[in-house]
Amino acid sequence: MTKKSNNKINQSWGGRFKQPTDEFVKIFTASIFFDKILAPYDIQGSIAHATMLFEAGLLTKHEKEQIIAGLNQILSEVDGGQFNWSVALEDVHMNIESRLIEICGNIGKKLHTARSRNDQVATDIRLYLRDQVDIIATKIKHLQSVLLDLAETETNTILPGFTHLQAAQPISFAHHLMAYFAMLSRDAQRLSECRTRINTLPLGSAALAGTTYPINRERVAELLGFEHICSNSLDAVSDRDFAIEFLSVASMIMMHLSRFCEELILWSSAQFNFIELADNFCTGSSIMPQKKNPDVPELVRGKTARIYGNLNTLLTLMKGQALAYNKDNQEDKEPIFDSVDTLKACLSVFTDMLANIDLKRENMYNACKKGYTTATDLADYLVKKGLAFRTAHDVVGRCVAYSIEQKKDLSELSLEELQAFDNHIQNDVFDVLSLAGSLRARNHFGATAPNQVKQAIKTARKSLLQCG
Repeated sequence: MTKKSNNKINQSWGGRFKQPTDEFVKIFTASIFFDKILAPYDIQGSIAHATMLFEAGLLTKHEKEQIIAGLNQILSEVDGGQFNWSVALEDVHMNIESRLIEICGNIGKKLHTARSRNDQVATDIRLYLRDQVDIIATKIKHLQSVLLDLAETETNTILPGFTHLQAAQPISFAHHLMAYFAMLSRDAQRLSECRTRINTLPLGSAALAGTTYPINRERVAELLGFEHICSNSLDAVSDRDFAIEFLSVASMIMMHLSRFCEELILWSSAQFNFIELADNFCTGSSIMPQKKNPDVPELVRGKTARIYGNLNTLLTLMKGQALAYNKDNQEDKEPIFDSVDTLKACLSVFTDMLANIDLKRENMYNACKKGYTTATDLADYLVKKGLAFRTAHDVVGRCVAYSIEQKKDLSELSLEELQAFDNHIQNDVFDVLSLAGSLRARNHFGATAPNQVKQAIKTARKSLLQCG
C-alpha cells in the first residue's frame, strides 16, 4: 500500500494542487535516476537562454550575471560529485533550478521565463546526442584506420571468399578487410546525416505553442551551435525522430560489427583455424582446460540485439502518441543512453581486438585449395578459348567432380587429365589455376587484384584524412 508524502508540494508546479504527491508515485514518475547525465547540457542550454533573455530585455545585466555564475557553480558541483540530487524534485531540470534558486534567491526563479521543461529536455537530449555522435564518429575512424593498417600488410595474403559459407573464389585478406571499411564508411555517412537533423534547436517552443515573450531563437541557436531551428512548436517538443534515426544508424553499425564478429568466431575455431585472437580478448572454460573462448566478439554480437531492442523500444514508444509532449517520452532516455554507451564500448573493444589478431596465412592458403576456388577461373579460361560460358561451366563442373574423386586440387591435375575434359586446355592453364594468378586476373576497380586493393587502401586513407 502506498503512503502519502509529508513533504510539501513541488513548488515548481504545485500551485494548482491541494495534496502532495504519493510517495510511490513520486519515485515512479521521477527520472533523476538516469537523466542527471544531461546536467552539463541542461546548464549549457540555460546559460544560452539567460543570455538571450538579457538581450531581449527580460533580464537585467546583474540578473543575467548572477544566474550564469550560479549555473557555473552548479556545474562545478556536479563535476565534483558534490551536487545533492533529490528524487522529490523529479528530474535534472528541477534539481538544477532548485539549486539555482538556493544560490541566487528570487533571481533564480526568472530563468524559466519563456521556456518549458518540454522544450528544455528536447534541447538537452539533442545537445547530448550531438556530442556523442561526434565521439562515435571518431571511434569509427579509428577502427577504419586499424583496418587500413592491417590491410596494407596483407594485400598478398590469400584466403577463400565464401558464398553460402562454402569456399567460392580466392581473395586477398586485405580485400576482405576493405569490405568492412566500405560498410563503416556508409555508417559514418549516415551518422553525419543524422547529426544534421539532431542539430536543430527546439528551445523557444515552450510547452507546445510557443511563448508570448519577445524571444530570439536565432540567437540561442547561434550560442549553442545549432545549424537549424525547429519550425513547428508542436513538433519540436514531441519529436523524437532524431533519436530513432540515431538508434537506426547505431543498429546498422552494430550489424556490421556483428557480421565481422561472426567471421572472427568462425575463423578462430579449430575447424577454420585462420586466426588466433589475443589471450586478453578471450576467456577460458571453468571445466574444459583446453578452451579459449572468443568472448569479446561473441558479446559484441550479442549486444547488437540490445541496440536493436532499444530501437524497437523508441519506435513503439512513439507510435501511439497524440501531439504534443506526453510523459511517455520520459522513457526515451534510457534506451538512448544505453545505446550510446554500448556502441562506444563495442567500437573501442573491437578496434583493440582487431589490432591484435594473429593470422595463420598458410591455413588460409590451403583452405583455398580444398575448396576448388579456381574453378571459375578455369571456366573463364575456356570462354576466352572460344567456348560459350554455359558449356565451359559444364566442362569445369565435370572436371571438379573428377578432382574430388582423385582427391586433388584443380592445379594438381596434369595437363593430360585436364585435356580429357576439353582439348582447348593448354599449358598456359596452370597460370590461371594458381591462387595468386586468380587474384591478379581480377584486375579492375573494386576487385581483389593486389594492385587494385593497394590503390583502394591509398584512396581510403586519403578519404579518412580529408574527414579530419
